Amino acid sequence: MKRFKDFSMMLAAFMVLLLAMTFYGTPAFGQAKYTLKFNHVLSPREPYHAGFQKWAKAVEERTKGGLKIEVFASAQLGVEEDILEQIRAGANVGQNTDSARMGMYIPGIAIMNGPYFVETLGGVERLRKMPTVQGWLDELANKFGFKVLSFSWVQGYRHFFTNKPVRSPEDLKGQRIRTPPAPIWQESVRALGATPVAMAFGEMYPALQQKVIDGVELVYNNIPGGRFYEVLKYVTETGHIMLVNFEVISAKWFNALPPDYQKILVEECDKAGMETSRLIIDKEKEVKADLIKRGMVVTDKVDIAAFRKAGEKAYEVLKIADVKDKVHRELGFKK
Repeated sequence: MKRFKDFSMMLAAFMVLLLAMTFYGTPAFGQAKYTLKFNHVLSPREPYHAGFQKWAKAVEERTKGGLKIEVFASAQLGVEEDILEQIRAGANVGQNTDSARMGMYIPGIAIMNGPYFVETLGGVERLRKMPTVQGWLDELANKFGFKVLSFSWVQGYRHFFTNKPVRSPEDLKGQRIRTPPAPIWQESVRALGATPVAMAFGEMYPALQQKVIDGVELVYNNIPGGRFYEVLKYVTETGHIMLVNFEVISAKWFNALPPDYQKILVEECDKAGMETSRLIIDKEKEVKADLIKRGMVVTDKVDIAAFRKAGEKAYEVLKIADVKDKVHRELGFKK
């Protein structure tokens, strides 16, 4: 009888311990572990990849292994549009994207990737505090299932890379320039004088080889990563878009994380984003010099004023010029 009683007590103690491990323990003692599979289209050689890996390391360290981020370069998990649909469905995946694609859900947010919208890292940092932007982020989460962890990831300034010198919007007339498949990108390129051709990032190099397109508009760091200097000759430094990227995951999946994990995921994403953005901006001169050594030519006497004026048409065509003006007022910009 005593043995049975001792066994019963041991069993009860074990059940209490098991419950404690399930609900209160650290990852080492049974707490649920989480994995986020994070996808981006860029080459592993680009600064963003190293930045995402740094974010992943910081999150894993601060959560003591409870939350891990697996980073996949070169669209290994699939094309961006497919990943965004998986995110909406609640999958444990994330995607490096931009406001242009988020503009497919909330048209106004696309202004953040419009011509000459914001031109400094300080301006990007201030955007998160703007009431209109806060409203968009809440709507993306609550209505469409996208949790924007951060948009502190800036890839630099987008320029035109072509095989003919371009100095004004008129010089782009008739040139087929690749754009991502989103209205603000296409209308921006059209407003600046070229014919937009929607195309996935990975398709650009063969399309240039086969002359399906005449050029691209990218940031400097994309060029060595994709070896585009092999198929393009001229750089036109229009700086027409400061490329603000969004790091997006499922709102449903995010809300199921422990609150401290949520906080860590956002904080470390913002921190790694700003560090990576500053590194990219600082390195643009170095990348530019390397491309010149490889035979690329930086076009002189570019009429930036003409490009600025032309770019306004993109906002007008998409009927978001009033939205752009509203956010600019919130930022304190003067017309």
